[in-house]
Amino acid sequence: MKKNIVFIPNIDCKDNRNTPYHYSVLSWKNWAKNFDNIQVIEWTDPIVDPSIMKITLQRYWVFDILKHNDIDYDQVLLVDADTIVHPNCPNFFLETEYKLCGVVNNGCYEWVTRSIRDWGDNLFPQHPKIKPWKYINGGFIITNNKYEDFFNTIKTFYTENLDNIKHLTSIIKAGTDQTILNYLIDINNIDIKLLPECYDLQDMFNKHLLHTPGYSWWPDELLFLEAGWMYHFNAIPKSSRGLEYWMERTYKHLYK
Repeated sequence: MKKNIVFIPNIDCKDNRNTPYHYSVLSWKNWAKNFDNIQVIEWTDPIVDPSIMKITLQRYWVFDILKHNDIDYDQVLLVDADTIVHPNCPNFFLETEYKLCGVVNNGCYEWVTRSIRDWGDNLFPQHPKIKPWKYINGGFIITNNKYEDFFNTIKTFYTENLDNIKHLTSIIKAGTDQTILNYLIDINNIDIKLLPECYDLQDMFNKHLLHTPGYSWWPDELLFLEAGWMYHFNAIPKSSRGLEYWMERTYKHLYK
């Protein structure tokens, strides 16, 4: 029986950023034990040096990586390594209808609208601006081999525009691959299925779900455990408790 794959990029870029990511990998591996046909793959070897092409762009070579390692599969979840999954999370692979699936990026809309505008103006000036309410987060994408041609389109676009993408990333300061992906989905008329936010509960600081001592008026509790099944610890300001704190605390609370 072909397995569904949870594919987690966890690359050591020598900046200590991935130090807490092992909690993510452990949580997904523990969750996968609930099912007979789910396998977690931690991707640790980049295709090229991340200084040449960011890992967020390289992950779209996932089909090539799986083939190179003789890994057969049914569906594949591309998930960010700054996530923790709840042990009782349902099997979302059963909800896909074998479509490309994602979750609306329900986070900072200043960031999203500015990213849509600036990436659109620079890379897709002839295409209408995509809509924020259809804009998916790049940290939770379910795909299958029906979309291999589309992923080849993404890879070709990244490769042909790599220098310009690197330049614009430093100027726009609103993402690397995510907004480009959303434009390419729209341009190529990909019928995407939107899954509920419970599978990618993101931007939790701005949702008042991460307690900050001296700032928060609510109890220091993991309230977000009641708000979703997968917790995405992105967009946490430096003034708050950091990524490592929340990932460690959440993992140990759920799995220890």
